[in-house]
Amino acid sequence: MPTPAKWGAIASLLASACLSSHTSAQTVTALADQTSRIRLSNRDVNHVVCVGGDIGEVKFSAEKGLVVERGGSDAWIKFLVREVDDPNIAGPEARTRSYVTTPAEFFIACNDAIYPLYAEPADIPAQTVILAPGAQQRARANEALLGPLVEEERAVSIILSILQDRVPASFADVAPARDRLTLAALPAIALTERRRFDVEGAGLSASEYRVQASTKVDLDERSFLDSTLGPDVFALTLDRLALAKDESARLIVVRRS
Repeated sequence: MPTPAKWGAIASLLASACLSSHTSAQTVTALADQTSRIRLSNRDVNHVVCVGGDIGEVKFSAEKGLVVERGGSDAWIKFLVREVDDPNIAGPEARTRSYVTTPAEFFIACNDAIYPLYAEPADIPAQTVILAPGAQQRARANEALLGPLVEEERAVSIILSILQDRVPASFADVAPARDRLTLAALPAIALTERRRFDVEGAGLSASEYRVQASTKVDLDERSFLDSTLGPDVFALTLDRLALAKDESARLIVVRRS
């Protein structure tokens, strides 16, 4: 059992080592309410991140040779290294190190959900574990964010967040379509979907398109009210209306889902 002095040294280690280990950390994702089997470094400091909220209580068995520190949306997990001196050997060779190999279970509170982790310690670089919001957590967060707004204001808020590249973590990323689109009313324009989001709990989804002009053109947003972009288009906007040849614009489309 570490002495109080050693616990203080461990805490200092976590505070300083998290910066150096972060540069080489590999990232894994864990979901709420289901056990995620992961591997953690048994030598370096592992980083846990609660997306969109703070980490609450972390339950684990300290007897398995590890220590956890947390603050805000971050937590750090360090498996303790046991050092043993052989009295029959003199010099530095007398000290041997033993690394934890026994799996450990963690139950981490994040965004009103519990993330069970079954962690296998291994001789690998430091890991960053992302506690990704589940559908229920995203829906609650979106309701808190957009609930006070009427539907038109919700659409405006979603459009601005995408245009300003400040998309809330509660907006679920959806794989964009790969095919380029053309609209009958705009033959000189090609559309490529860059990003798509499902705003769970709000009954809305959104896409960002790159609008590429093959010739000089003045655009009218009403020309994009086309079923090619979906049958339930609720609102859309362009970040610019005049394009020269080979210039592009950003088109944001909000749909009822």
